[in-house]
Amino acid sequence: MAVTDPIADYLTRIRNAQQAGHRTVEIPASKLKKNLTEILYEQGYILKYKFEESDGHGQGLIRIALKYDPQTKRPVIRELGRMSKPGLRQYTKAGDIPRVINGLGICIVSTSRGVMTDKQAREQHVGGEVLCYVY
Repeated sequence: MAVTDPIADYLTRIRNAQQAGHRTVEIPASKLKKNLTEILYEQGYILKYKFEESDGHGQGLIRIALKYDPQTKRPVIRELGRMSKPGLRQYTKAGDIPRVINGLGICIVSTSRGVMTDKQAREQHVGGEVLCYVY
């Protein structure tokens, strides 16, 4: 089955796995999804990840170990949301990039210099497509 919005599928798989209490989740890989995974890891939202190459066709899999709070057993990622959609793309200038919960969460932006967090985009003074938010 063809996926019309692979980023929304990526976020939904993580959201569903956390809601079901799974330790890991497998997601079909792409370059953009690998960049998103690296950002989530660097920001401390996931425990670890592994890129597995596929034999023959396809781009492989991304295995993500989800992170939970040790005391409450609640997921570290409280909310994941898609901002720019295939039907309505959200582009913004560097000064207009939205702040998620007044800087406590992150916004992931696809810029001409690559995929980065909102804070990195503001520091480098680049705008782009606002892909999603995490907190």
